[in-house]
Amino acid sequence: MGKPLQSVADLGLIVRAVRKSQNLRLDDLAGSAGVGHVFVRDVEHGKETVQLGKVLRLLEELGVELTLNVPTEAIPHLQRLKANGLRPLRSRSPANKDGKNQQ
Repeated sequence: MGKPLQSVADLGLIVRAVRKSQNLRLDDLAGSAGVGHVFVRDVEHGKETVQLGKVLRLLEELGVELTLNVPTEAIPHLQRLKANGLRPLRSRSPANKDGKNQQ
């Protein structure tokens, strides 16, 4: 069933509802997803600064699929990016004591 996601708090409620429906203890879910129990608690309480990669692992462990509706005009750009990838980030030069880049 599709459920619109409006906030991090909505995501937390979904995670908690699915966990409870599967009769999973918080620490058991954390262990099987490879995250800490405090992390699962933070997600369930809608903490906005949780790491997305870990959230995706948690959702996968629960069997919850996250789907994004991408605007139609962005699809060609997305396909090009998938085909070509992104250029690697350039490393930044370390700043010297007066805040200017060394050369």
